[in-house]
Amino acid sequence: MHIIIPEDYQNCVRNLDCFKKLQEHEVTVYNDSCKDPAELVRRFASADALVLTRERTVLTEDILRQLPRLKLISQIGKVAGHIDLEACRRQGIAVAQGTGSGTATAELTWALVLASRRHIVSEANRLQQGQWQGRLGQKLQGHRLGVWSYGRIGEQVARYGRAFGMNVWVWGRAGSTDKARADGFEVAPTREVFFAQSDIVSLHIRLNDETRGIVKQADLARMGAHALIVNTSRAELIETGALQNALANGAPGFAAVDVYEQEPATTSPLINMPNVLCTPHLGYVERDNYENYFGTAFDNINQFFLGKPENLV
Repeated sequence: MHIIIPEDYQNCVRNLDCFKKLQEHEVTVYNDSCKDPAELVRRFASADALVLTRERTVLTEDILRQLPRLKLISQIGKVAGHIDLEACRRQGIAVAQGTGSGTATAELTWALVLASRRHIVSEANRLQQGQWQGRLGQKLQGHRLGVWSYGRIGEQVARYGRAFGMNVWVWGRAGSTDKARADGFEVAPTREVFFAQSDIVSLHIRLNDETRGIVKQADLARMGAHALIVNTSRAELIETGALQNALANGAPGFAAVDVYEQEPATTSPLINMPNVLCTPHLGYVERDNYENYFGTAFDNINQFFLGKPENLV
């Protein structure tokens, strides 16, 4: 079968140990980012199966309709709104998905917290330029960490905060806060207090129609001048333009961001703001995670073409 893997930005998939699982197939890998529907149709015309890396590639009904040979979409991680599932059903295209622990994203979240609080990137750059200390950092112990949504990743981040001696509390829907309480974490009394009294707010909310734009500029404005907001979840959780405006107004004073509304995001206005630490969506981009994600995606392909489909949506 012809397997096509688009948007392998780092040209790393062929170097994974799990890639040998596709040795019986013809495989084409694209390393650039392509958003043009006509070009995607041209690239995917000969594909029996596609392997999609998270939400990098959007497959609309119009694109899918022009891919009569396509039999399977094998998604690394969970399927989201980037695939028109109803169109897949109408055209008889199977969709398979995988799972992950979220540890890589939780660890990156904590790396961003530490790097932002101690200005590690700017200070390292100053030293390379022959300059000594420039900015005063901020410790974590004794400060308040607010975790919005105590799910698979939020729980890990909350535990990191506890290990660093932070006062951790949680906000979110009832099921999330109930689980946090059961695990011994405090729940913020109100949303307003959660933002106003957290020194660091970290977002770990699943994006859907209900949560899109759930963080408002009024929420951000309640944060202090020394407060930090961290987003390794989805950019669309914050209403459009609110984060840039809030940071320009000095509340919160800092942000650490790994996700953007349009990716790749080399032209995002956040990148050049002096109080923002930006990384290029590295949360899940880690070797062990990729071996797990792509290994499952490749297993799903082999099982499907053996007539034993697994993990279908």
